[in-house]
Amino acid sequence: MIEPLALSLGDPAGVGPELIADAWTQREAEGLAPFLVAGGNNVIAAAASARGIDAPVVAIKSPEEAAEAFTWGIPVLAGPDGEYRPGKPDQEGAALALASLELATRLAVEGDASALVTGPIAKARLAEIGFAHPGQTEFVAEACGYSPLDCVMMLAGPSLRTVPVTIHISLAEVPRQLTSATIERRGRITAMGLMRDFGIASPRLAVAALNPHAGEEGRMGDEEARIILPAIEALRAEGIDVTGPHPADALFAARNRETFDVALCMYHDQALIPLKTLDFDRGVNVTLGLPIVRTSPDHGTAFGIAGKRMADPGAMIAAIRMAGLCAARRT
Repeated sequence: MIEPLALSLGDPAGVGPELIADAWTQREAEGLAPFLVAGGNNVIAAAASARGIDAPVVAIKSPEEAAEAFTWGIPVLAGPDGEYRPGKPDQEGAALALASLELATRLAVEGDASALVTGPIAKARLAEIGFAHPGQTEFVAEACGYSPLDCVMMLAGPSLRTVPVTIHISLAEVPRQLTSATIERRGRITAMGLMRDFGIASPRLAVAALNPHAGEEGRMGDEEARIILPAIEALRAEGIDVTGPHPADALFAARNRETFDVALCMYHDQALIPLKTLDFDRGVNVTLGLPIVRTSPDHGTAFGIAGKRMADPGAMIAAIRMAGLCAARRT
């Protein structure tokens, strides 16, 4: 029996709280591991009521109480709380989101939770209260004592897994920041993560090209020959099953997806557009390379539909399920 998963609220004005409550109602049908929510007793109760679902909240004082409480209510650990104001983000809500994230992360790092599932946040609101990290991934990495360079963001759904080699930078910056060393490092961490957390004994990595037609032998850019191919050859020399660089416009066709376990993409949208097209309501953001398991639904706060019973719980359910499965594999 593993420890419960720890869930952070995300921004209380977004869809995170209501989706957590909805996920609990589907716990048996979806085979979800027991989880607790880090604070937000009032928020979770109000969000469940707004969504019109029967999801009683059980206040607990320690993670050890979560497994038993989970059978008949949503275990919410004593901690930060606030008001539920869907669709109305403010600094008070951002402070609650951060406090919940800090508590849930601490539980996972200290071993009181078997995995961390983070609800969607509004980075701009967090920045207003002094949150200095680009996102939750970097925050969690630092809490683990790791550099963000030592972990990888992988997007995973039923149809596809992708890893963006460069992430939150402008498209103009991609060729300037893309290096063979970065591709090698991302590929190495990805392969090890798939073995450890997903049980894939020999992961198959496909590396996307940066330029159209994989550069057309230099006619449309030389990054494939100068940067990407040397990284592929270095990973192959380490015994990793890796192919490419593949023209990105064909890499994600159905028959091609059968030939790899994950695609390494050169920039953010190259990785996220196919994933969200195929698996929008089941997409999960997984952080590979950390000493803890961390997942998150691959969508934002969706302030515009929060509290309106419109948000699909699929990605939240998938993130919770995946966190439980990865934690069980590590155990």
